[in-house]
Amino acid sequence: MADVVQYRMERMADELDDLERRGLFSGEEIAEIVRRRRDFEYRLKRRSPLKQDFIAYIEYEKQLDALRSLRKRAIIGKLADKGIFEKNKKKKSKIWKRSLSDIAGVLRILDIYRMVTMRYRGDLDLWFKYLEFCRDKRHGRMKQVLAQAIRYHPKVPGLWIYAAAWEFDQNLNVAAARALMQNGLRTCPDSEDLWLEYLRMELTYLNKLIARKVALGDVTLLQHSNNDSDQWKEENKDLLIPFIEEQASDVHEGALEKREELFLQQGALVLQTIYHGAIEAIPLSITLRQKFVEIFDAANITLCDKLKVEVLEHLKKDFLHNEDYWDWFAQLQIGYISDLNNSESSKLLTKLDRAIQVYEEALNILPTAKMFSLYAKFLLNMVTSDGENSISAVNNMFVDDQDAISSILKLYERAESSGCLNEDLACQYVTFYLQSGRLNEAKNLAKKLCTGKLAEATNLWILRSSIEIKCLTNKSLSISKEDLNSIFNLLKDVLNRLPISKTENLWLMVLKFFSNYKEYFQKLLMILETALGKAGSSYSGTSVASAVLNLIFQREGIQQTRGMYKRLLSLPHPSVKLFRHCIELESNLGFVGDKFAITCARNLYNSALDMYPEIMELWREYYLMEKKAGTTESANAVYWRAKKISKDTMLLVGTDL
Repeated sequence: MADVVQYRMERMADELDDLERRGLFSGEEIAEIVRRRRDFEYRLKRRSPLKQDFIAYIEYEKQLDALRSLRKRAIIGKLADKGIFEKNKKKKSKIWKRSLSDIAGVLRILDIYRMVTMRYRGDLDLWFKYLEFCRDKRHGRMKQVLAQAIRYHPKVPGLWIYAAAWEFDQNLNVAAARALMQNGLRTCPDSEDLWLEYLRMELTYLNKLIARKVALGDVTLLQHSNNDSDQWKEENKDLLIPFIEEQASDVHEGALEKREELFLQQGALVLQTIYHGAIEAIPLSITLRQKFVEIFDAANITLCDKLKVEVLEHLKKDFLHNEDYWDWFAQLQIGYISDLNNSESSKLLTKLDRAIQVYEEALNILPTAKMFSLYAKFLLNMVTSDGENSISAVNNMFVDDQDAISSILKLYERAESSGCLNEDLACQYVTFYLQSGRLNEAKNLAKKLCTGKLAEATNLWILRSSIEIKCLTNKSLSISKEDLNSIFNLLKDVLNRLPISKTENLWLMVLKFFSNYKEYFQKLLMILETALGKAGSSYSGTSVASAVLNLIFQREGIQQTRGMYKRLLSLPHPSVKLFRHCIELESNLGFVGDKFAITCARNLYNSALDMYPEIMELWREYYLMEKKAGTTESANAVYWRAKKISKDTMLLVGTDL
């Protein structure tokens, strides 16, 4: 290993001599560079070098090369200020010609990247860093690295896209970029990103060809050829620059039209081939076709309009019974309405009418709960003041809120009459009444829905309970006993009927409301004990039980809380989480001087460990409590009990007992 390192260090001698001779680094700095490089080289020659060693070496060399470049520019600037270069314009000082030290740093970094990628071939992040470095330095090894990366990772679409983009943008080789995309699609035919990037690349190339024809005087290929050709030229002047110097030859008008028609046919054929290949490879992807439409819509080319119509026809044919398609198609009718101003209200209303017509057609074909929900969401955006929503931000200026509210209510009524009102849609229905300030209507609607086919809908019952409680509190400051009996009987029925695992949020709300009414609170505790006894899992209702203990502790003190947690822990299958909550209550009191609380916490730990002896974290917590609040003998006793139960000695060591 030492011989190899020494050999590599000796190969750096010429480079280091050049750096010192030019005055870029002093002798002491050169010695420090040698020391650091030798240290890195020894790390890389270990039996199992770490990836971090390679990365650290690369970062050091990058910083060193950046410092060298910075000092070189500074020295050249000083010489220029003194007029040395002005006297020798044709023949500059030989010392600042390109030499070994200018390229040695880059070559060394490339060599380290080569070694680390060969050792960690599966690390894509390293490959992309390698490629980015080659591209930034415009090094000729780029093609070789791309070929290696693709050979080792042929199933990664991002590498094919990266390689094709480099060939297209940097190497200006359209044929090679197209070949890479096609090979990538043969290897990864299911990649949506690859199909979309291939389409964008061909559209970009087509746009460049159109720019060339525009530079030659043929502007008929533009979508807006009469009025907007000059504007288009200005916006795409970067595409026109390579072709401005070319002169158009004198051709007959008929020949020009034939060439234009042939050009359009060839361009359309390429784009159609990509589209048909994509839907053949991924026939069930609706998002792929939607993105095709968006790309064609953004392209300002005439032939893309025909392709867009074709894609939309195929979408409707293949996804006629897909709610997401109809929602997307309706949103497509609106377009970018945030670009419209107040003077274009007629255009906005026309777009909204088209979108509503799409939703109505969708409901006739696909009357499902999801379709009703998507339609309602669209209408709700028309009346809500969400600044991030492009619909509401503009619609509020032109659309009457009352008309929109009426349309939404009619839509919910249609969903209810057609039997498509599920739990989520019903909650939206009731919530909309609440948002409109119609509390009584919301109360009556929730009552009607909860007594129908949605009687088992937990979220709807929670919503109804919150509305009932809100109505009582709004009615008067002091609630009558009759009203309390009414709402308690209502909640008692649903809490007895539905499992506690589904009604935890409802339990928390009801307990908080009745915590000031001791008689009803005690009745709720009895119902809770019954519900916890029926629960199949030990974790069902734990949060409710913990909330009960907190309420009793805050209002009645620790004595009543101890009586309550004893009742809860005596039920079948108490959870570890409930034990820990009770222990926490006692421990907090014990640490502030209550010795009896420590005794209670100790009893709780013993009960919990009798039931769950395999939980080593519980043993660790018990040991730490004894160490802090007990004696050395009691802490050691816990330790040896845990060691007897645990068969794995390493597990005991891992708990730090």
